[in-house]
Amino acid sequence: MKPRVCVVTAGHLSTCPRMLKAADALHEAGYRVRVVSTRHVNWAWQTDLSVRDRRRWAWQVVDYDRASARRKQLSSGVRFRGAQGAAIAAGPARVPLAIAIRGYSRMHDELVSAIASEPADFVYGGTTGALAAVASGAHRLGVRFGVDLEDFHSAEQTGDGSSLAHALAERIESDVLPQAAFLTAGSPMIADAYSAKYNVRPAPIHNTFSINFAAASTCRGPLRLYWFSQTLGPGRGLRDVIAAVGRSGITAELHLRARPIPGYAEALARFQTRLAPFLKIVFQDPESPDRMIELAQGYDLGVSTEDGAVLNHRLCLGNKIFTYLAAGTPVLLTATPAQARLAADLGAAATLYHAGDVDALATILQRWDGDPNLRCVAAHEARAAARRRWHWEHADDRGTLLAAFGAALG
Repeated sequence: MKPRVCVVTAGHLSTCPRMLKAADALHEAGYRVRVVSTRHVNWAWQTDLSVRDRRRWAWQVVDYDRASARRKQLSSGVRFRGAQGAAIAAGPARVPLAIAIRGYSRMHDELVSAIASEPADFVYGGTTGALAAVASGAHRLGVRFGVDLEDFHSAEQTGDGSSLAHALAERIESDVLPQAAFLTAGSPMIADAYSAKYNVRPAPIHNTFSINFAAASTCRGPLRLYWFSQTLGPGRGLRDVIAAVGRSGITAELHLRARPIPGYAEALARFQTRLAPFLKIVFQDPESPDRMIELAQGYDLGVSTEDGAVLNHRLCLGNKIFTYLAAGTPVLLTATPAQARLAADLGAAATLYHAGDVDALATILQRWDGDPNLRCVAAHEARAAARRRWHWEHADDRGTLLAAFGAALG
């Protein structure tokens, strides 16, 4: 019988596709899987329930939702802010590691308790809030662990508090990563960055997905663009896309699937009315990760507009790109180092422009709008690229994950 594996995310089950895919792959390979995740956002919780209904592995939830676990939500907030205050006062490099961990991860203690609440032979987890919990939970169980580094956590945030978060991440990573039985990373450049910083060797596992090519673009009519995320807000490059559509003079549609922050959808609509009157914006609600490939079908371009201002954004290859490819949809990419390297492999399936260069993007959109053959060729190449390499079942993605577990667990 295969060993028992505990898979951990500090986020919701449905908002961490890497851990969801890992759990599914391990279960299909015969491992006895238990997943630990959290509950703190109502819309994501409803999606979690839908996702879980389709799976047979065990699931354990750490609840700190305002409505369902108000006491835990309040107490964990007090602990989190107190630890951050201590880290600021003493300095992230000098504060005791236990305090640094609790100033970085709000639910560290609860995640550790959940991990250690049942026997396991190995612990594997990702997301910022689970970095230390994976190690601590494994230590409590007396077993080995692996860590997934989807992002470069010591350089992934912006705004107030980012410097503290980055310093705390660095403190935790320098302690945890050398102890891991293996490390995985979200892209080759993220793996290289961790290797250079900590002298560790993460194995890159891309954010690829299983292919679903059921519906294709007609290659005719108004250009249809698609973008999705968990949250719709500023800093996502969408204003450049809207401005470029307006400057190109074409008729187009921009479909946005995410939950807007308060007031942002209205602000974006006003921006569109003023700069791109022939653009139709369609706002769509978040959906289950099990449907994201299906929902990305039939568009002319899938948009991945990383601005590159944050180091992590220059290194990462996000879920969007590989969701589009798995749906047979060509990709529109900003020329970050990681995305530019991938575009070279994708050929006609990828179109590059530099973030902020609205004129160049307008020219690209004009060309796509006026050339149905270009759209059809790009869609064909997107499907070919997904079949050839960019799908989850490939030996270099799911195969790499299962090989790491095989080596660690014999």
